[in-house]
Amino acid sequence: MACPFVHTIGKQHSVADSATWNLEDDLTDLPDDALTLTHLNAAIQLLTAPSNENINQAVKSVIKKYSDRWPGISKLKIDTESFSMYPNYDYLADIQDSIVGMDESAANDILMMIGEELIETCCVGIIERAFRCLGGDLQEFLGSLDGVHDVLKLQEADISDIGFVCAGEGELIFTSERPVISWLLLGALRQLAKMLYGIEDARIIMEPIDGDVKRYRYLFDVGPSLAKRQLEAPVQLKERKRASVSTASEDLKMNASTFCKAFPWHFVMNENLELLQLGHGFTRVFRQSLSLYGRHATTYFRFKRPRGLSLNFQEIRKHTHTPFLLAIRSQVCRRESTMTGLEIKGQMVYCAETNTLLFIGSPFIDGLEGLTCNGLFISDIPLHDATREVILVGEQARAQDGLRRRMDKLKSSIEEGNAAVTKERKKNVSLLQLIFPAEIAESLWGGATIEAKTHPDVTMLFSDIVGFTSICSRATPIMVINMLESLYRDFDEFCGFFDVYKVETIGDAYCVASGLHRASHYDAHKVAWMALMMLQACLNHNTHDGEHIQMRIGLHTGTVLAGVVGRKMPRYCLFGHHVTIANKFESGSVARKINVSPTTNDWLVKYPGFKFEMLERDPSCLPKDYPNAGNSTCYFLNGYKHPGVDDAEPQETHIRAAMKQINIECGRPTADTGDTETS
Repeated sequence: MACPFVHTIGKQHSVADSATWNLEDDLTDLPDDALTLTHLNAAIQLLTAPSNENINQAVKSVIKKYSDRWPGISKLKIDTESFSMYPNYDYLADIQDSIVGMDESAANDILMMIGEELIETCCVGIIERAFRCLGGDLQEFLGSLDGVHDVLKLQEADISDIGFVCAGEGELIFTSERPVISWLLLGALRQLAKMLYGIEDARIIMEPIDGDVKRYRYLFDVGPSLAKRQLEAPVQLKERKRASVSTASEDLKMNASTFCKAFPWHFVMNENLELLQLGHGFTRVFRQSLSLYGRHATTYFRFKRPRGLSLNFQEIRKHTHTPFLLAIRSQVCRRESTMTGLEIKGQMVYCAETNTLLFIGSPFIDGLEGLTCNGLFISDIPLHDATREVILVGEQARAQDGLRRRMDKLKSSIEEGNAAVTKERKKNVSLLQLIFPAEIAESLWGGATIEAKTHPDVTMLFSDIVGFTSICSRATPIMVINMLESLYRDFDEFCGFFDVYKVETIGDAYCVASGLHRASHYDAHKVAWMALMMLQACLNHNTHDGEHIQMRIGLHTGTVLAGVVGRKMPRYCLFGHHVTIANKFESGSVARKINVSPTTNDWLVKYPGFKFEMLERDPSCLPKDYPNAGNSTCYFLNGYKHPGVDDAEPQETHIRAAMKQINIECGRPTADTGDTETS
């Protein structure tokens, strides 16, 4: 029987030509219409557990064809809402109840018709190919249905009693707890016999079997059509009659016909490598060629393994413990045959009693697709041959590994995507952190609403350039921008070194604050040290006239309200009376001086171990609206000397030593305290 898939499936590549044969190749390498174990499982489930959708299609078809014969079936529920809400089997049970209530005498006939239409409407395309691969005739189909369903149940860990048993010639036993399925199966088998093997009006008798488990026997009476693909008698190529080793008939319990049927993929050759006997599988392939091409084995087979083998009897005999891989040559097959190049793997057995070699093997194929595209059926593989299990179980392993591979690829892709998103997120957050405190930047990136918050004891620094208006009047705009950019670059580095927050820069005004994002006991100290470093840095920057830039700075500590203002180009702004006071301490300062408020001075002297050089000013220098002035006054901060550091050392050395001490106390890294340089 010609392979039913020859026009739809390409020829399988040789398995042996590749370096390795990996059963676990990804399923994505297969074409979209490739037959797999999944399709075979879906086909058999159509017989044992049809879905609500499939039942609905079949019922619609029965109503369309037989409503004249049984008018009451038009009332069956066929709308989508009717079956979509049902669990599996419940929709079918509801249909059965409706049919029994309508016409109990015809209920079984209607259910059989639904089974026929189930195959008619759903057994198309890949599902039909899956059914066809089970056998070349109806008897082979029934036998394969038994074995294949067992394997599928094992793979699915199905512990139900549903199953098939091919009990003999034309006899199938089906087990199911649901009698309605048995009637559907009866109709389905009749339609399959017609669709697959051209058996019109197949006579199938169903009878229940007594017992605790509900079982049903299906007896097929289809005459010679049951085994339409009759196997030819085994070819016995007698070279000459040999003397029998033994004349006792009981020494041999099997004749040649039985042996050829049990081992379809075997042959026997003599010392001249002439074929003496062929199994049923080879008989089907070579029958027409034997009279044309003679009997020499090398005419029919290409010996692919062992490699480099000398094709003579004695050399082959030496390799009886080595696997052999033979390929059928094209010239001995019919032109349209799909078995050209079919590979058979097996072993050679030396028969000393007849001085012959017996080759016994099985098709060497890769899954169901390799089976069908070589013109074979599952029934062509003997039940005792492990190749049958390899084909079916291997398909499951391939599917599982393919799924694992795809999941690994998907996981890797997701991880790469997450890494890229995280990287971009860090870039964006880093950019936001240049504008906002770190925790505010994180919240803004996450889309959170930032509530205004009151911060106590925040030390603020306000500064401006003395005579900035005059400088601008005598210089070009680009000169002013270059001067400020060079100066403020140093100031920005100081912000990072002292871990203070830069509030904003407006013209020549430079404002920072400490105690907003990470409050500590030394917020006032860090702002004071930064003010000293700012004055020191001004000595390294000149105006366009060549004169050193002169700044005046004011420091003040108090409670402020901080929050994000605006949606377009938002700003983190400080509000409150103490912000205004801090600005006035800057206005009340003089060139190259740092004006310190009483509250800031209190924080600077509050903790011992730090030596600030303070010059007391007249109380009248306090801003007029300074709260609770009392006997307090403001100060000029002239310098800082750190205990343990030589007074002769530059002021920057003293400040760095102080920052190192603070970082150690706060448990922060100290490696970077010497990396920042003033320009």
